[in-house]
Amino acid sequence: MLVAVQRPEGNDNPVSLTFDPERTAPIPVTQVAPKVSVVVPARNEARNLPLVLGAIPKTVHEVILVDGHSTDDSVAVSQQAWPGIKVVTQTRKGKGNALACGFAAVTGDIIVMLDADGSADPGEIPAFVAALIEGADFAKGTRFARGGSSHDITRFRWLGNAGLNGLVNVLFRTRYTDLCYGYNAFWSAIVPTLELPPVHQEGLGPQDMIWGDGFEIETLINVRVAAAKAKIAEVGSVELERIHGASNLNAISDGLRVLRTIMYERKLHKGRKPQLIRSTETTATGSIKLVEKLKATAATAATAQREAVHAAAKPAPTFVTPEAPVGPPAEPVASPPAGLTAVNLTALDTTIDLTTVDRTAGRA
Repeated sequence: MLVAVQRPEGNDNPVSLTFDPERTAPIPVTQVAPKVSVVVPARNEARNLPLVLGAIPKTVHEVILVDGHSTDDSVAVSQQAWPGIKVVTQTRKGKGNALACGFAAVTGDIIVMLDADGSADPGEIPAFVAALIEGADFAKGTRFARGGSSHDITRFRWLGNAGLNGLVNVLFRTRYTDLCYGYNAFWSAIVPTLELPPVHQEGLGPQDMIWGDGFEIETLINVRVAAAKAKIAEVGSVELERIHGASNLNAISDGLRVLRTIMYERKLHKGRKPQLIRSTETTATGSIKLVEKLKATAATAATAQREAVHAAAKPAPTFVTPEAPVGPPAEPVASPPAGLTAVNLTALDTTIDLTTVDRTAGRA
């Protein structure tokens, strides 16, 4: 069954938020399967959340809604759309703080960052998970590589993203194709590598924001995993238009904030030894060793699956029975002269030792 949600009247672009049981089937893993936690930061997204949550694969371990002090029914509609959803209220302002609060509440092995406005397709989650279980530490969504595109980005924003992306690639020796896209997934064990601002700071409340709490969070995360020499895999993703409402993103002010983040991170990591920090204990597995086992086991399963698919795709060998030669019938073999006995040549040992052959015979 494939269910497609249509956009409201006045918008001719259909929403590609879909639920396809075949597409969102569990990743084939032997012995152990990773638990996937989806973190959804939202502020006044009551009209969009039922559509977004309804398109998340039902096989995920948990969905965490991080409420940004909404004044609408965001929390109520989320609880109705996804029974058992975990609701967390962010401690300050900004998307960065919301994500940090969500990460702190995760109990799964894999974290998926998903926007609440419908611009990211939850049906792509299995592709991000597959990249991780095949060996990546961080799965980076991209609109500008194979399988990716955007129905929302403007030319001005595209130029800004291209410039900032190129700067990061030069300064941090990365190969990113889409720096400012926020659809990412990673193993929960590497959260310490991100070094995000503490979610609780004395004297700060819901109306406060510190560095790392805003839209610069996506750039900050991308740069820090690259600086730590984490294994990064890009995953092609299709960015859709927001379903309802208007974006809080400001191309100029947020672009300058991203630029400031890049320069700050360059100064911070210059001369610093790369180190991928992993938590020694994870809330979901109890040990980082199990996370490594998940990756190794799943990678083996993925390789076996690819080989099986490849073998199945090979055409079966065709055996052709040679036709009898066309021509006059062979002449009958003459009987041996009297006094000689017919010899069965196939019964003789006709092996020739080439080392005893006179190779000079017959030469001029």
